[in-house]
Amino acid sequence: MPKFLLSLIFIFMTSFMWSQETQQEKLEQRKAQIQQEIRENEKLLQSVKKKEKTAVNVIVIQSNKIKLKEKLINTTEKQAKLLSNDMYINQLQINKLKRELVVLKEDYAKMIVKSYKSRSEESRAMFILSSENFLQAYKRAQYMKQYTSYRKIQGEEIKVKSKDLVQYNDKLDVQKTAKKKLIAENEKERLALEKEKQEQQKLVNSIKKDKNKIAADIKKKQQEARSIDKQINRLIREAIAESNRRAALEKAKAKALANANLKAESKTTTKAETKAESKKIEREAAAVPVSSTKIELTPEAKIVADNFRANRGRLPFPVERGFISLGYGDQAHPVYKSLMIHNSGVEITTDQGANARAVFDGVVSSVIVLSPVNKAVMIQHGDFFTVYQNLSSVSVSKGEHVNRKQNIGKVRTNGETGKTIIKFLILQNTTYNNPASWLSM
Repeated sequence: MPKFLLSLIFIFMTSFMWSQETQQEKLEQRKAQIQQEIRENEKLLQSVKKKEKTAVNVIVIQSNKIKLKEKLINTTEKQAKLLSNDMYINQLQINKLKRELVVLKEDYAKMIVKSYKSRSEESRAMFILSSENFLQAYKRAQYMKQYTSYRKIQGEEIKVKSKDLVQYNDKLDVQKTAKKKLIAENEKERLALEKEKQEQQKLVNSIKKDKNKIAADIKKKQQEARSIDKQINRLIREAIAESNRRAALEKAKAKALANANLKAESKTTTKAETKAESKKIEREAAAVPVSSTKIELTPEAKIVADNFRANRGRLPFPVERGFISLGYGDQAHPVYKSLMIHNSGVEITTDQGANARAVFDGVVSSVIVLSPVNKAVMIQHGDFFTVYQNLSSVSVSKGEHVNRKQNIGKVRTNGETGKTIIKFLILQNTTYNNPASWLSM
C-alpha cells in the first residue's frame, strides 16, 4: 500500500511539473507577442508624434502602449509565480532525496561493517558448514549470495540518487537565476510604465485648455459616424430583404417544378398551362412581404453561418498588424472623461499602406462609397455581416466570393493626423456585436 501511494504521488508530481512547464512556454510566447506589439506601438507612436497637430491621438496610442506594458508586467508576474511553484516542488524533491540518501548510506555502512567482520573465506565457509542439514546450508549460501547482490544494488542506488540530487540542485540554481532575471525585468518595466504615465499626464495637462474645441470636434465626428451607421443599417436591411426574396423565389420555383412534374405525369395540362402556372406562383412569391431584419437561412447559408459562429474568438484581424485603439460601445474620451464616445465597431490602428483583409469566407454584399476618399466593404457570411470602413481603395466587387485573409482593399491614412485606422464591424442580421470578442487577440 505505501508503495502504491508513493507511486501515485510521483505520478501526480510529474504531471503537475509537466503542466507547469507547458504554462511557462505559453506565457513565454504571450510575453514575446506583447513585446512585439509594444515595439510596433512605439514605432507608430513616434510616426504619429512627427505628424500630429494635436496631442489627443498621441494620448490614444500612448494609452494602448500603457495597457500593453501592464499586460507584460502581469504576464511576467505569472511566470515568476509558476517558477516559484517549480522551485518549491524541486526543493521538496531535494529534501526527499537527502532523507533517502541518509537512510541508504546508514544501511550501506552497516552492511560494510558486517561484511568486514565476516570478510575471511573461512568465516563464510564455516557459516555454511555449520548448517544442521543440506537444505539449511543451501539457504545460507543463497542468503550470502543475495546479501552480496543487495549490497551492490544499494551502492548503485546511492550513486543514482546522488546524481539526481546534483541535477535537482543545478536545476534549482538555474530557476533561481531565471527568477532574479524576471524580477529585474518586471522592475524595469514598472519604471518604464511610470515614465509613460507621467508623459501622458503632461500631454493631458497641455490640452485641457482646448476642451471646447475638442468637444466640438468629437460631436462632429460622432454625427458623421451615426450618418455612416444609418447608411450601413439601410444597406444591411436591403441585403437581408434581397436574400429572403431570393430564398422565397427559389422555394416557389421548386414548388412550381414539383407541380409541373405531377401534372405532366397525369397528362392533364399542356406545356403552356404549366408555364403560366409557374409564372403565377413566382409572381405570388415575389409579392409576399419579406423580413428586412432577419435572414431566412437556406441549408447552405446555415452551414456558412454555423462555421462563422464556431470561429468566435479565432477570427484573424482585418489587417496583418495593428491594435485596437478604440473599443466597441459607449466609452469615455481618453482625456475628458465626462465626454462620451459611441463606437458601433472597433477601430484598429495599423501601418501606413496596410491592406484590409476578409476575416472569413463570404460573399461581398456591398461596396460603399462613403466619400471620395473613404470607402467600405460589406461581406455576408450566412446571417452574419462584416464591415470594413475607411478604405482608400477597394479590390473586390459586389457578388464576389472572398476567402479568409484575402486582401479586399487599402486602409486609408488620414492626411492631417498621419494615422492609418480601419473601422471593423460585425453584425448578426441587424444586431451589432463586439468585434473584440470574435477576434483572436
